Amino acid sequence: MADKLELTADTDIIDIGAGYGGSARFLARTYGCKVTCLNLSEVENERNREMNREAGLDHLITVVDGSFEDIPVQDNGFDVVWSQDALLHSGDRGRVLEEVMRVMRTGGHFVFTDPMATDNASPEALRPILDRLHLDTMGTPGFYDREAKRLGLNKVEFDDLSPQLPAHYGRVLAETESREHELEGKISKEYLERMKTGLRNWVNGGKSGDLAWGILHYRG
Repeated sequence: MADKLELTADTDIIDIGAGYGGSARFLARTYGCKVTCLNLSEVENERNREMNREAGLDHLITVVDGSFEDIPVQDNGFDVVWSQDALLHSGDRGRVLEEVMRVMRTGGHFVFTDPMATDNASPEALRPILDRLHLDTMGTPGFYDREAKRLGLNKVEFDDLSPQLPAHYGRVLAETESREHELEGKISKEYLERMKTGLRNWVNGGKSGDLAWGILHYRG
């Protein structure tokens, strides 16, 4: 993702749905840029701050508690809005893109990945995945293109890497199954079985052509 951007020490980035901040530490360490991490979980955010201090990067990384549906920062404050596999969890993705436009400077970049449905996905195939994640819908490449156009964002590219999605979840499933004996007594058998079922749903959805994944890049 970073290779698609011309990042320097003067670049201001906001990572929405930043989790523990792994991307922010990579960006700050590699390019010297300033990164704001936005994330809803206060527990993850505190761990993020601790890891930034340990890495000696806390002078470059700011961690903010908040939702990407109502980003608590000023307008036009960032050159790059970045997100990895987080928008899936929003109940109002259109609103998220509106917030992206608000906080992004003119000519800025919006680059992100998101597990998506394909534009012609079977609703029946998606249902087990949506139920597992407590979601009603998933984004699609077409949805993001339409929302971007509505908001005045210009599409740069969609680097379609969809085959990596079932490969990834298949690897996680294989690792989980090979190490079940290590997990005994640490998590319940029922939880483990639900986890494996969920992983199989992702693998099956990817192999059937109902799921998409890749790097989407738009510019303001």
